[in-house]
Amino acid sequence: MPPTHLLRYASAAAAAATASAARITKADGCPIKSNKPQQGGCPIKGSNNMPATPQQAKAPGQTTTLDTKREASTIPQKGGQNTWQYPSPQMFWNALVRKDKADGAEEDDMETVVAVHNTMNEATWAKILEWEKLREGPPPELVRFTGRPHDLSPKALLKIYVFGHPKPFDRHDWVVSRGEEERRYVIDYYSDEGLASKDERPRTMHDYAALKSIAVDAR
Repeated sequence: MPPTHLLRYASAAAAAATASAARITKADGCPIKSNKPQQGGCPIKGSNNMPATPQQAKAPGQTTTLDTKREASTIPQKGGQNTWQYPSPQMFWNALVRKDKADGAEEDDMETVVAVHNTMNEATWAKILEWEKLREGPPPELVRFTGRPHDLSPKALLKIYVFGHPKPFDRHDWVVSRGEEERRYVIDYYSDEGLASKDERPRTMHDYAALKSIAVDAR
C-alpha cells in the first residue's frame, strides 16, 4: 500500500505543484492560484491556464533517472480531438522541486504518486459527468482548471463551522464546456486517516476503490 504521505503528495501537491493533469504536448501542469508572483521558468498560456512547454530534464541535484512517459487521460480537452495528458514522473518531480514541495518526498516515490494523482483526476471527472447528465448539448469537455488548496469553498466552510467536519486537504476548480456554454465545478478533496492503512497503489487510473481514504466532493 502507498504510505499516507504519498497520497498527500499526489493530491495536495498535485494542485500546489502540478494542478492535476497536463495538456497534451503543451504543459507539465504547474498553474496554481497564488498571491505570490510566478517564480521560475514556467510561462503560462492564458487560453487554458497551462504552461507553454513540458519540462522533462532532470532537476538540480536529482540522482535517480525518472520515467518521462506520459499517460493520456479519458478527459476530453476543449476544442480538439485529444484528451488531456498527465504529467510524467519526471515532470511531477520537477514541479515539486520548483514549487518547494519536495521536502520529505523521494524521487523513487514518483511512480506511485503519479498513479494516485491520475486516478484521483479520473475520479473527479467521473463525478463531474454525473452532474453533466442533467445538462443537454454536445459532449462535455474540460476547458481549464486551477488548484486552490488555500481557499475554502462555501460548502467546505459550512461543513467545518456548522457540522464540525474536518477541512478538505485540497481544492480544485474545473471549467467544463458544452459547446459555447461553460460551467465551473468546485471540487473538495477529503481524507479519512482511519482508512489510510487500507489504501493501495491503483492498478489502473480507474481503480478508484484502491484509494479508500480519499473522498471527492464535486459540484
